[in-house]
Amino acid sequence: MAAAVQPYSADALISLLHEDDQALRLYALQSLNKVVHDFWYQIASSIASVEAFYEDEGFSHRELAAVVASKVFYHLGELDDALTYALGAGQLFDINEQSEYVQTLLARCLDLYTEARSEPDESKAPTPDPRLIVIVERMFERCLRDGQFEQAVGVALETRRLDMLEKAIKAAPDTSGILKYALTVCQRLIIQRGFRREVLQLLIKLCEAVPEPDWVGICQCHMFLDNPAEVATILRKLLQGSEEDTLLAYQVCFDLFENEMQSFLLQVGEALHLDLHPRPAAAEAAPGEGDNAAAPATGEAADQEAAAPAAAAMEVDAPANGNTEAAGTGAAPEANGNQQQLSPKETRLVEVMSGRTPIQLYLEFLFSHNHADLAILKNAKAGVIHRGHLSQGRALMAPYLPRNGSSGSPYSEGGALYALGLIHANHGQPITEFLLQMLRSTSNEVTQHGACLGLGLAGLGTNDPEQFEELKNVLYTDSAIAGEAAGLSLGLLAVGSATDKAGELLAYAHDTQHEKIIRGLALGLAFIMYGREEGAETLIEQLTRDQDPILRYGGMYTIGMAYRGTANNFAIQKLLHFAVSDVSDDVRRAAVLCLGFVLMGVPEQCPRIVALLAESYNPHVRYGAAMAVGLSCAGSGMQAAVSLLEPLLTDATDFVRQGALIATALVLVQQPEAQVASFSKHLARVTGDKHEEVMCRMGAIMALGILDAGGRNTTIGLRSSSGYFRRTSIVALAVFTHHWYWYPLSYFLSLALQPTALIGVSSALTVPKLKVHCNCKASAFGYPPPVTEEIEH
Repeated sequence: MAAAVQPYSADALISLLHEDDQALRLYALQSLNKVVHDFWYQIASSIASVEAFYEDEGFSHRELAAVVASKVFYHLGELDDALTYALGAGQLFDINEQSEYVQTLLARCLDLYTEARSEPDESKAPTPDPRLIVIVERMFERCLRDGQFEQAVGVALETRRLDMLEKAIKAAPDTSGILKYALTVCQRLIIQRGFRREVLQLLIKLCEAVPEPDWVGICQCHMFLDNPAEVATILRKLLQGSEEDTLLAYQVCFDLFENEMQSFLLQVGEALHLDLHPRPAAAEAAPGEGDNAAAPATGEAADQEAAAPAAAAMEVDAPANGNTEAAGTGAAPEANGNQQQLSPKETRLVEVMSGRTPIQLYLEFLFSHNHADLAILKNAKAGVIHRGHLSQGRALMAPYLPRNGSSGSPYSEGGALYALGLIHANHGQPITEFLLQMLRSTSNEVTQHGACLGLGLAGLGTNDPEQFEELKNVLYTDSAIAGEAAGLSLGLLAVGSATDKAGELLAYAHDTQHEKIIRGLALGLAFIMYGREEGAETLIEQLTRDQDPILRYGGMYTIGMAYRGTANNFAIQKLLHFAVSDVSDDVRRAAVLCLGFVLMGVPEQCPRIVALLAESYNPHVRYGAAMAVGLSCAGSGMQAAVSLLEPLLTDATDFVRQGALIATALVLVQQPEAQVASFSKHLARVTGDKHEEVMCRMGAIMALGILDAGGRNTTIGLRSSSGYFRRTSIVALAVFTHHWYWYPLSYFLSLALQPTALIGVSSALTVPKLKVHCNCKASAFGYPPPVTEEIEH
């Protein structure tokens, strides 16, 4: 059989296009379609003839002419024209073909369709070409036919087609697996908040329809949708089921607690008719009344019981199992006049959701595995173990609080109230009454400052109207010191609520003459819009267009908080615009720094985006670039982040070096000693150099504290184990960056720390004996050798 002859020119075929015979024209088009990728440059000179065939409705092979024209325009770089003719080719445009031409046009088709479907307001959305819809649906059917269900889910989500998403999930053989994949994609990749809520509602319906629902994932979805009653219904159903269902209910509560949504947990407790934080009346009873073994795990007896494993940890490396069980086992509390009798299951549920059990387990881990900071932990254990317990928090701070109506130093009192807020942060219902009382009973602005911060921390996210009004009253006294804390605490109290009172706070920021108050309100407004994304656009426009640079500074933080972790293009472009164009150094620094919050979901992109900004002539921009990388890549040990920060460690400006030291510590926290050793030596050299700038030495000291936090047993926890961002951590990091203005705000960093522990619990919420096999070398997790100092005799 003779080999086919490869044509060397298309001129003969092109000449046939001008013949009158329809058969010759058809032959020419069929032949040109086979060689168009080789001779497109010759066909381009006669493209008008091919287009004329397509436009001639009397021509019986218009679709073939459209295919030829599409391929020619593709090679000419006119993708829109190429796609237009490809859509006109109908079934002749084979989407199953794996050529570069087809795949490029399919990508362009998806982009155009997604763009048409991405308008939030459907009345303003352009109507997509019906032929475009046909191509997209053919692509979707191809994915299902080929068994590419994850790709089908991606196409459905990208094009905002919930009907296609539901069809893909139902068609998948592994429904549970594809549902988990869809949940992950929904959390991490869907930018628009409104559409994300619609997807979650659909996924909940589909999850509940499978034989073995993923109740943990369903409850996480309900948390995002703010449906506490639904979560309570699920928990009640699980508690009434088998022993395995009960354990699952406990796990749901552990995961909900880890997401740090205090207001949501309180609403779940109310729906279950459970008081997560009983009032301290019983806890403050006389000692003789608290010795009953069946008393709840609060008050003096609980302090001694919880301290047992901690004391044991001082003697040996790990607590005895008996002590661990004593600390973890809680008998059902006796009913008092204000609380109903609880079953053991309900009691454990309360212990988990209130935070008492998780915090106790974390502390047992830290005490039993800490070889560096045992003395510090020993002194601080009462405050940390009893975070969320009014009696113990007040007992810890009692020496510094007013007693018998007499007041001491306002600075000690204010610091003690601030410390109470840190102890009870995000779990502060029992302490709020005391803090409100202290706030109302003092007129000293320093004490008011501490009480406001404590109240904001304790009531984080609750949006309590009584507390909001009290803080607002302090704000309206127009005291610079107390007003700054009140403005910040109003944001902490109403974080993520997008309350209508934001306009009132903005108006007062325009009226007051105190920069401190304006700055506190600017940051508070940013917290109010936490996670609201498009819902924060009105406030963002007002702040970023303001003439006051402090309010524009707040606008940058509002963008960072509203779009945290979304990598939203609009937010990134706006921050980059202000980073290079604003006349205020503070605004430019904040704009670059807040890129770290926006890019937390895709930390690998942050070093690349801020690389040029890290080389800016402006030291404030360089500082912002360093902190942005530190925030977005915290705990990752990412080499690209470390490489970008390394030149900034020797920057000519002292505060840039300070920022680089802190940011590098944030990136390297909980990394193997081999990766941290050189940086630790650099920190030791900086702290020991008496000729080094004070700001650099301070940054080095803070960096050492970050690296060694919790005896190297904690890390910066940006996400919970379920993948959701931990609100308390991100808000705490945002406040931490303001140590620039008031150093004690650096204590907020402790709220972002999370123990790096795998803690197993039994059905009684005690720690069982278990072994975990790890293929890594022990040195990968080993502690650094103790620091030794030579003493000259």
